[in-house]
Amino acid sequence: MFYVFTQMAALIACGVAWRIWRPLGIHADNSRQSLTALVYVLLLPALVLDVLWSSPLGLDSFRISITAMSATLACMGLALLVYRYGFRNCSKPTAGALILAAAFPNATYMGLPVLEQLLGPEARSIAIQYDLFACTPVLLSLGILLAANYGVHNEKAKPLATLMRVPPLWAAIIAGSLNLAGVPKPVWLNDWLGMLGIGVIPLMLISLGMSLQWSSWKRHTLPLLLPVILLQLAIMPLIATLVGNAVGLQGMTLTGVILEASLPSMVLGLVLCDRYGLHTSFYALAVTITTSISLFTIPFWFN
Repeated sequence: MFYVFTQMAALIACGVAWRIWRPLGIHADNSRQSLTALVYVLLLPALVLDVLWSSPLGLDSFRISITAMSATLACMGLALLVYRYGFRNCSKPTAGALILAAAFPNATYMGLPVLEQLLGPEARSIAIQYDLFACTPVLLSLGILLAANYGVHNEKAKPLATLMRVPPLWAAIIAGSLNLAGVPKPVWLNDWLGMLGIGVIPLMLISLGMSLQWSSWKRHTLPLLLPVILLQLAIMPLIATLVGNAVGLQGMTLTGVILEASLPSMVLGLVLCDRYGLHTSFYALAVTITTSISLFTIPFWFN
């Protein structure tokens, strides 16, 4: 496991180094936007299509979705209570950013490499289903409504329209349909999708490193971030463990779901923060801190 996390940390460090040194004068934020757009629009949909077309889909898919959605909604509800009643002096844009950070794990950007390295390539489908069948729909529905309510902006919240513009989700729908219909995958297409999918994990980890920043760190911010750390890295995997066992998940699938729930805050939340006027720097700081701590806490949930 040490070897696996060393490799992941080295790729994340490449992104951090880019943010610090800005090679060729290109700022990390510009590079990150280009990388994430490439992954989001082309490479990740190719990987989703490749994996879900040939992976077993059945009752466990429903169980993964129920477990992921339960853990996400529970932590969102707890975060709402904590930041509404426990931090009354916290501004709404800051509270909104931290609620999002506490509710949504980095299920794809970090989940794919973690599950593939710890459980093998067959576990990639667990990460994809956990995200696209639960986290993404909740983020782009309730998450958008929450961001719109807490933020300062002129945007009109359109959750359904936003959800329908998610390329990996459409890839998942197409792949699932082809899978269930028993349509064989052509060899040439399998090779092409595999070639595109190879780039997803390293680019995701480098992009994650580019997003990490400590610029907003102040001593008084630690109490605000503690609920995010606790909910994201301890409470969420605990809920996933309880629900996963209750709905009948077993073996590698249960382990994969628990690992997904133990991941740090989702990087994609930065987009919602920017768009709806939440405190983006607080969200970025939450991603940075939870990612750093998760390298030590994730092994605790691996069994």
